[in-house]
Amino acid sequence: MLASIRVGHAGDEEAPTGCTVFLPPPGAVGSCEVRGGAPGTRETTLLRPTFTVQGPNAILLSGGSAYGLDGATGVVRYLEDKGVGFPTPGGIVPVVSAAVIFDLDIGRGDVRPEADMAYRACQAASVDEEREGSVGVGLGATVGNVYGRARSTRGGFGIYRFHADGFKLEVAGVVNAYGDVVDDAGRIMAGVRGEDDRFVGAEKAICNATGLAPGCLQNTTLVVVATNAKLNSEAAARLAMQGHNGIARAVRPSHTRYDGDTVFVLATGEVEAPQDAVEALAAMGTAEALRSGVMHATAAAGIPCARDLLAG
Repeated sequence: MLASIRVGHAGDEEAPTGCTVFLPPPGAVGSCEVRGGAPGTRETTLLRPTFTVQGPNAILLSGGSAYGLDGATGVVRYLEDKGVGFPTPGGIVPVVSAAVIFDLDIGRGDVRPEADMAYRACQAASVDEEREGSVGVGLGATVGNVYGRARSTRGGFGIYRFHADGFKLEVAGVVNAYGDVVDDAGRIMAGVRGEDDRFVGAEKAICNATGLAPGCLQNTTLVVVATNAKLNSEAAARLAMQGHNGIARAVRPSHTRYDGDTVFVLATGEVEAPQDAVEALAAMGTAEALRSGVMHATAAAGIPCARDLLAG
C-alpha cells in the first residue's frame, strides 16, 4: 500500500482460505468501526478515540471465522521477534487488531488460517504487494449468499489508490457479503445467481424468499483505509465511518444482521490534507476497492467468478 505500510498474504489455495496482514510504521494513528450483526474481531475497541493506544502495530484480515482469529497469535509472535509493540514494565506487548470472514463451508472447513500461516504472511509483507482477487483473505470469499454458497459468486480482495501532490489514500478490502456487489449505477457485478446463472438481485431475493438455504447466514466485508494524511484519532474515526458509507455504495444490502462489516483506518501522518476531501475519498475508494476485488477474483470450489459470468 503506502510506501510505509507493508502488506503480506498467505493462504491455502486448495482449501481455499487465507489471511492478509498490514504492518504500519511506528507512530501510525489507527481507528476502527464495526457494523452489522455478526462481527468476529480482536482488539477493535482499543482503537476508539478515548482509549490509550493511538494505533495498532498490525492489522490482520483472515478467513476461518472465529478460528481465524488464532492467526493474530502468529502476528504477535512476529512483532515480538522484531521488537515491535506497546512498551510495558514487563516488556513490549504487540497490539494486533484483527477481523475475520466466514469461509468454512468453501472447500475444506478443517483448514483455517492459524498462527503459522499469519507468521508467513508477515514474513512475506512488502510495500510492493499489489495482487488482487483470490489472494490472502480473499481466497475463500463469496458474495450474494442469500440462497447459500452454491448460488453465490466469488468475492475477493481489492485495492484502490489515489495519489496527488504528495497526498496518498489507498483502500484494501475483502468482500464476502450476504448482498450483491454493484457498480455506481446499481448494476450487479457479482451476487446471487438463479438456476440459469443470471443475477437475480439480493434485495429482491430477500423480499421474495420463503426460506434461506442453510449456511448462507455467515458473511462479512473487511476494509483497511490507509492514508499519509496527518490525522488525530477523532479524525481517523470519522474516516472509518466514511469507509462504511463506501461499503453501502458497493454492497446491497450491507450491514445486515448476517454481516460483520468492519473498517480499519491507518494514518501515517506525513502531509496536511483537508479532512472533508479525505473522508470523501475514503468512501469512494472503499466502494471501488470492493468492486475491484470481485472483478479480479477467479472461479474456485465450483463457484464462478464475476468476469466469467459477465462475459457470458
